[in-house]
Amino acid sequence: MSEAVIADSAPVAAGREGTPVATEEIVVLDYGGQYSQLIARRVRDCGVFSELLPHHVGLEEVAKRKPRGVILSGGPASVYAPGAPKLEQGLLELGVPVLGICYGMQLLVHDLGGRVEQAEVGEFGRSDLTVSEPGVLLAGMPREQTCWMSHRDTVFEPPPGFTALASSSASPVAAVENVERGIYGIQFHPEVVHTPYGQEILTRFLTEVCGCERTWSAASIVEEQIARIRKQVGDGRVICGLSGGVDSSVAALLVHRAVGDQLTCVFVDHGLMRKEEGEQVISAFRDTFKVPLVAVDAEQRFLERLNGVTEPEAKRKAIGAEFIRVFEEEATKLDGADYLVQGTLYSDVIESGGGTGAATIKSHHNVGGLPDDLQFELVEPLRALFKDEVRAVGAELGLPERLVWRQPFPGPGLAIRVVGGEATKERLDVLREADHILQEEIRKAGLYRELWQSFCVLPDIRTVGVQGDERTYGYVVVVRAVTSDDAMTADWARLPYDLLETIASRMINELREVNRVVLDITSKPPGTIEWE
Repeated sequence: MSEAVIADSAPVAAGREGTPVATEEIVVLDYGGQYSQLIARRVRDCGVFSELLPHHVGLEEVAKRKPRGVILSGGPASVYAPGAPKLEQGLLELGVPVLGICYGMQLLVHDLGGRVEQAEVGEFGRSDLTVSEPGVLLAGMPREQTCWMSHRDTVFEPPPGFTALASSSASPVAAVENVERGIYGIQFHPEVVHTPYGQEILTRFLTEVCGCERTWSAASIVEEQIARIRKQVGDGRVICGLSGGVDSSVAALLVHRAVGDQLTCVFVDHGLMRKEEGEQVISAFRDTFKVPLVAVDAEQRFLERLNGVTEPEAKRKAIGAEFIRVFEEEATKLDGADYLVQGTLYSDVIESGGGTGAATIKSHHNVGGLPDDLQFELVEPLRALFKDEVRAVGAELGLPERLVWRQPFPGPGLAIRVVGGEATKERLDVLREADHILQEEIRKAGLYRELWQSFCVLPDIRTVGVQGDERTYGYVVVVRAVTSDDAMTADWARLPYDLLETIASRMINELREVNRVVLDITSKPPGTIEWE
């Protein structure tokens, strides 16, 4: 794809920095469902770029993307409830196929003259689906299959002109279609792994119904983002805050590939990193990749900024603001850098309330912690990508496997893993050593790549213990390990008991300040992966 084609491509509005310039796009409208982000991810897995927008974003905002199709997500509301999200009728007049999922299907059926009512019993979890008429959407799939349901209202009759395709034990009409109008609906959730044929259904909608060519890939992302970066930056000087995590590393390499030595990476050692990580980052980028790099020792500066700060959002904002100030100071030494590269991801934007009407779960330092008087124009080439897509881009760029598969690490570092108290140097050092032990044992057991994230938390509490026949009053270390595909949902990892015993024994024996180790077995939802 040439740069001229990329620059003129219509589906992505000009100025939405970091959004890939896709030749094809599927718009997913979010009606508040717990799996909404996952729908967008699964569409991308099929090789088609998708973007998640709030349901009330407006017809004009959807239309200017020139999507090949629109998907309406699930949601917790009833179509009859006062204030329930409504369907903008103009969506059905855009001339592109529409697929409603769960609440999205009920909206379509209700607005087009079908019958939606509350059933005597809800349908939650696995359900048996019987396909009576495959039609276009379910063609080639088994007549009997399982699916994942999550609803209380039920479709009892399809709208006039629609064909009922399937049913379940609690849903007389579990799928509908009107091929002539290009409107489709399914009551179950194809985006979750508990629906075995879900990805096949989405693929059929994208290819057979929408006519998408499935060209979205890591290689296309690299090509498009390099063109976008060159267009944005021109011959300007660029500064990149490099943490050594996969996000900032991939962002830095993308920009370096695009503009070469116009980029200078600034590695800020804020004293909040994992053990020996600073040395590894400097060696990799300065020596291996030959990227211009400035290393700044700012540990004392950040500790002073965090003095007395205990509230997690305040920590994030303080660290984010201090990062920017360090960058600004270094930029003045670089003959006027005007652009700042950040490894912001799509999940960061979503959790920080980046969409219209979105709730803020927690502010990420590179989304919600930026000062109002920021002196740089941001360059965020990963802003529209999920973590596994970033890893694929990293591999495409030739990033070493150990960096590509490094587990996620929060921008504010260990400071937000000192929970409920001030992030003092003593507490940070204890946490750093405990984390080092955990990572060593996880790698020895061959489980590092199987886990999405594994880390330690240091709550601001102490407990009584007995060591060497003496009473101790030491810190509690919490071990947290989860599995996930994209961090939007996560399950606690079932680590072997003998591994947990080894980890706990080493921490208590090697760290004099620690006398108790506990395991966090909370999934996401209801919890988040990080504690703060």
